[in-house]
Formats: sequence, C-alpha cells, structure tokens
Amino acid sequence: MRWLVAGLVAVLVALVVGVSLGPVSLPPGSVAAELLNLFPGVHLDSGLTEREIAIVTELRLPRVVLGLLVGGLLALAGGCYQGVFRNPLADPYLLGVAAGAGLAVTAAIALGGAGRQGTLSGLPMTIPLAAFAGSLLAVTMTYVLGAAGGRRGSPAMLILAGVAVSAFLSAGQTYLLQRHADSIQPVYSWLLGRLATAGWHDVLLVLPYAALTTIVVLLHRRELDVLAVGDDEARSLGLHPQRTRYLLIAAASLGTAAAVSATGLIGFVGIIVPHTVRLLAGSSYRVILPMSLLFGGAFLALTDVVARTVAAPSELPIGVVTALLGGPFFVLVLRTARRVLT
Repeated sequence: MRWLVAGLVAVLVALVVGVSLGPVSLPPGSVAAELLNLFPGVHLDSGLTEREIAIVTELRLPRVVLGLLVGGLLALAGGCYQGVFRNPLADPYLLGVAAGAGLAVTAAIALGGAGRQGTLSGLPMTIPLAAFAGSLLAVTMTYVLGAAGGRRGSPAMLILAGVAVSAFLSAGQTYLLQRHADSIQPVYSWLLGRLATAGWHDVLLVLPYAALTTIVVLLHRRELDVLAVGDDEARSLGLHPQRTRYLLIAAASLGTAAAVSATGLIGFVGIIVPHTVRLLAGSSYRVILPMSLLFGGAFLALTDVVARTVAAPSELPIGVVTALLGGPFFVLVLRTARRVLT
C-alpha cells in the first residue's frame, strides 16, 4: 500500500511541476488550485489571470497528461516484456515494435504527405494508424522468424528474431529517408521523440489504447509471477503459458504502438523504471507492474520538464534526454544481469 501511495504522490507532483514550469513560470499553489477547479463542484480562487488559466488548461496540461500516459505505457510494457521473457534487458522495443512503427510512419509521411508542414503535432489520423499497422507487422515477422528457428516460443529465439527484424525495418526506413529527402525534417523530429501537443487531440487518441493495455496487463500480473517459476510448473498450476505469453505480448505491443505513434521514439523508459521499482519494491510483478505504470508516467512527465527548460527558450527532444539517462543505466543493468537469454 505504501508503494501505491508513493506512486500516486509521484504522479501528482509531476503533474503540478510539469504544468507550473515553462517559459512562463506559474506558482505551484495556484496551479494546484486551478487543477482542482477542473473537478465538478470545486470553485477555488487560484489567483491566475485568464491568459494563465488558458496556458494551464489548453497548453501545458494536455502535454503533461500525454507524458503521464506515454511514460506509464512504456514502463508497463517494459515490465511486462521482462516478465514474459524472463529477461532483464527486455523493453518495449524488443520485438521490433518501435522499428515497425518508425518505418510505417516514415512511409506515411514520405509517400502519403502526412506532416508536410514540418510537425506532427495534432496528429493526422494516418500517423497513429500507420504506427499501429507497422507495429503489428513487426511483431508478426518476429513470431514467424522466431518459430522458424526451432524451439517455438523460446525467449532467446524471440529476442534474436526481434533484433533481426528491427535491423531489417530500420534499413527500410533509412532507404525511404534517402529517397525522400524533402520529408526528412518531420520524420527526424518524430524519431527523436517529442511531447508537443495541439490541445487534447493526442491525449484522446492514446487514451483508449492506454486503458485497454493497462486493464489486460494488470489483470494478468499474477500470471507473470507464475511464469517466472517455469512453464512446466505453470502448467501444473493450471496456467496455459503460451496463451498467456502471447496475450501479454499483444497487449504490451498495442500500448507501445499507441505511445510511439503519439510521441515518436522515446527509449529506455521501459528499462529504467521497472528496474528501479524492482530494486525498491521487490520482484513480484503484482507490485512491479502497477508501480511501473505510475512511476513511468511521473518519470516521463518530469523528464519533459527538463527537456523544455534546460536549454530554454529552445527545447531538447525528450528522446535525447531519456537516452542520456538510460545509457548509463543500461550499462549497469547489463553488468549486473545474471541471466540474459534464458
């Protein structure tokens, strides 16, 4: 219970800090009061002007909420993949999801003309649909390649297949970028990751996928603890390991595709947050997954604050910031991992 409270507090702190800080700094107390005014029946005097209220509700709040959703999805998917594959290096990009989404979005922009104005804010419908289709294609290719290598369902084979599929799809994306150099700017911006929004459109686009992924993964978090003891033991306890594994992979991939389609490629969240939660709260996925959801959202929302303030008035791509944080963390995990491909 104390970790649940800590996670909720982290989300609330990230929400207030994320909305308060920016080119126009606002008092955190006034921001908190204005956020409370969004609830029915609450009428507090925040002391903010009409312009400042518009900044809070129409500009910064959608961006922070999108960060909470995307960070939570990526961290939840990372914890889910690590449990499914019993691999501490697994993250949402393991099965080529990010590479598939990247290739599909690049094709949609270069060939279909989406995002010709140089920005993907206020996502046209073709972008998330393309990302989702590309993600499903990548996952399917990984399954087929993994099964062709024998030992169907082996975590090691799936991991190696995911690496191969990612390399293949990334090569296709590079080819498209070379053939359509005039479209490289919006694609480049998307690849680096960003949380810039045009109101609540992107949030509403991601929300149903986030809800579905969260419900499916959290309802099956106990099964991940059972899978950790081995497939034979899981079967003896009445669990169908392969069916459970495929369901969780599909749910995690869906959430990752939704996150990638909205914000681009933001790496390392799926490694940093679940491992930190594991170190603090134990190894049970009944705790790791819900805490990863909460702390992942808070982590990305606060990282976005760093991205848009450290080099103000310019803004760093959030993917660059997470890479700077995640690179050393990944090396630490790599050195301390006892079982990588089991």
